[in-house]
Amino acid sequence: MTVREGREDDYQRWQQRVDQAASGFSGFEAAEQYPPTSGEQNAWSVVFRFSTIDQLTTWLNSTERQELLAEGEGLFEGPTTQEVLAGEPPTRDVVTAVVSHDVRPGREREFRHWQNKVRKVQEKSPGFMGLELFEPIPRVQAKWVAVFRYDSREHLEEWLDSETRAKLLEEGKDYFAAYDVRKIRSAFGSWFRFDGEGEEGIPPNWKQAMTVLLALYPTVMVLNLTVGHQLDTAGLPGYLSLFIGNVLSVSILTWLLMPLVNRLFAFWLVPGPVRMAVTNLAGTAAVVACYLLFLAIFAWVTA
Repeated sequence: MTVREGREDDYQRWQQRVDQAASGFSGFEAAEQYPPTSGEQNAWSVVFRFSTIDQLTTWLNSTERQELLAEGEGLFEGPTTQEVLAGEPPTRDVVTAVVSHDVRPGREREFRHWQNKVRKVQEKSPGFMGLELFEPIPRVQAKWVAVFRYDSREHLEEWLDSETRAKLLEEGKDYFAAYDVRKIRSAFGSWFRFDGEGEEGIPPNWKQAMTVLLALYPTVMVLNLTVGHQLDTAGLPGYLSLFIGNVLSVSILTWLLMPLVNRLFAFWLVPGPVRMAVTNLAGTAAVVACYLLFLAIFAWVTA
């Protein structure tokens, strides 16, 4: 959509209301806004992600959205364009690399050509799933950012360490002064595995953190009250006692408690698209209730 000159602030306030309205619809996953880059004549892009086409269609045809579009009509120059893209969600093993480049002044065009060359070569590497290149955004993002995905960490590492990439980087030094690579994946890795039917994907990090805390707190408390006391009595130094306690707690979490907690809270960790908001609320309340129960139990025990 092309925003009228001088109405950018009004547009962003309006867009926030649209995003908020969309988030209340079943199946909503995310809304992303992309400001115009140089040469785009104030053209903004917004991406809405929904779990299914039917859920997206419900939002697109909703009365709420039509009213908001009518209200914001005066913010734009000419008609807006809309595309709907459908596809299967990525597998849970997808790993993403974010590479930011400090492009040399005046070499932007050559850098883009070089990046296109890298893309063509990279498309032939095992496990490659896609690449996106983002230009700098004035006053927001000064670097050029390339984001590419692989179906596994092994395939990503294979590409990053390949001689082919090394040669391309050597060639690209004429166009950028420095670059930085960051790898993005789940915060708690192998503690969350959902391989059964209907349990594709991994939970969001906030759910993982809550679940790990749910298993970690009673584990540490029980170890402190049992093994920890015995280690102190044996006269071991503190650093060694702490190491032994950590070995025991991580082992208990990995092979005993986390698989159990994952099964109990699978309905919440990876909910289906139906009644997702209700499921998230119920699961969060259940985890918090468990926190309170453990606190009460250990307050009584330690008293």
